Formats: sequence, structure tokens, C-alpha cells
Amino acid sequence: MSAEYPDQLCTLHEGNIGLADDCRRVVHDVIDQHGRLDILVNNAGITIDRTVAKMSDEDWQRVIAVNLSGAFFIAQAALEHMIGRGTGRIVSVSSVIGETGNIGQANYAASKSGLFGLTKSLAREAIFQLNRAERPVGDGVGLTVNAVTPGFVATDMMTTIPDKVLARIKGQIPVGRLARPEEIARVVTFLAADESAYITGQVWAVNGGLDM
Repeated sequence: MSAEYPDQLCTLHEGNIGLADDCRRVVHDVIDQHGRLDILVNNAGITIDRTVAKMSDEDWQRVIAVNLSGAFFIAQAALEHMIGRGTGRIVSVSSVIGETGNIGQANYAASKSGLFGLTKSLAREAIFQLNRAERPVGDGVGLTVNAVTPGFVATDMMTTIPDKVLARIKGQIPVGRLARPEEIARVVTFLAADESAYITGQVWAVNGGLDM
């Protein structure tokens, strides 16, 4: 239970984001238990860094399965429910690497870049399906799909980077530091708000000016 909102129950639903059936099952479990799904944030992501010459089939397929395919399968199940209700928010967390590319991260860059096209397509389809069901968005909360592209963020994923490399990365960021997780969360929260009904199909960069 939440101390601030005692009537709100927080539940944990576990699944393998790399498996399509698991993605669908988790979404359905949430809906079955809570009766609705208002907001989906696709935030799962892994890296397996290798140069293209050394990247195995498994290295490629695993990263694509988690970072891109998982986002699709989760969103597919969530979108069906949201279209039925006529409202919802989907926000996918991409990466600046999806915009710039990076040596040794062809699989990661491709997966995160793929989220751009997925976001824009889902945004268009959501509105198309609502209109087709004679439930136009109008002035209400609406059903929006957007993406956020963080730069380098001070998370556990960055702890494996050698100090010299980290210093070089910071030197390339105009604001001179890594992002704080809450700075990314602030943008996700903004896009997930009811008041953000007029924003859909957009990619929001939060990278300290790394990619202008």
C-alpha cells in the first residue's frame, strides 16, 4: 500500500520481455488484476557490446529481442486495451545512441533507433483505430504514443565504463555531466500526463545537448 494513497495497491508482475507470449501475459495480468491499464512505459534495455566483426548472431538477436521486439509486443497488447477504452499513454525510452550510432553498439543502436519508427507508427495507428471505432480523440485525454531519448545517464549501466572513457564522454556533453535518472523520469511523467493529449508521435531528447 502507498502511504500517500492508501487505497492504491502496487503489484509486481514478472515476465521475460524477450518473449512475445510473456509480454502479452503480463499486460493481461495487470488488466485482470486492476481492471485497466492507463500508462505503459517501455524502459527495458540491455547492451551486449561488440564490434560488428565480432558480434555473434546471439549478441544481435538478444538485444533486438529485449530492446525492440519486447517493446512492440508489450505495446501491441496494451494498445488493444487502450483503444477499447479510448484513452492511454505509451512512452518508450530510446537512447541518443539510436540517433548517433556508436562503435561496438550496432545492435543497441539499431534497437533504439527502431523505437523511433515504432513510436510514430503506433501513434498513427492509435488515432486511426479510434476514428475507425467512431471514438475520435476530440478534446479528451486521448491516446498518445511518444518516445524519450536520454543521453548518458548515471545508472548501473554506466558503472562498467572505465574512468578515462567516462571522462571523455562527459567532455562531449555540452552541459558537462551525466543525466540524473529523475531528469529522464520528469519528461516521461510529463508525456504521461492527461494534459499532454496534444503531443503524440514525438521523440523527446534529454541528452544535455549531446545531439543537437
